[in-house]
Amino acid sequence: MSPDSDLDGLGARPVLFKTAVRHLAVDAWELIGWRELEEHLHQPLVRFMQDVGDFRRCTIFDTAGNSRAAEPQECVGLERAAVWEQDSIEERLLDTLLGRPNAAEEHLKVRLR
Repeated sequence: MSPDSDLDGLGARPVLFKTAVRHLAVDAWELIGWRELEEHLHQPLVRFMQDVGDFRRCTIFDTAGNSRAAEPQECVGLERAAVWEQDSIEERLLDTLLGRPNAAEEHLKVRLR
């Protein structure tokens, strides 16, 4: 099976998730084309960080440089700041497409207690 190179068709599909990927991982994937991103995809990404020593201390920030202290409950539904490896992204994509939970994504969810 060859990759789908219909960039307009791929661009019309919903975005499954947006996250940081280690630069070296991107080099391992075959480039199928190039196209400009739609305006809505240029919006800042919002993430959270959670203190490992005191889970009640969280920070919500975005890629535009904004940040603020937050309660853990405010981080529900946000993605934790992390850089993903190639195999982890591929596994997460497969899990998402098959409708099953992804272990790494679940592990990175905000800790509430």
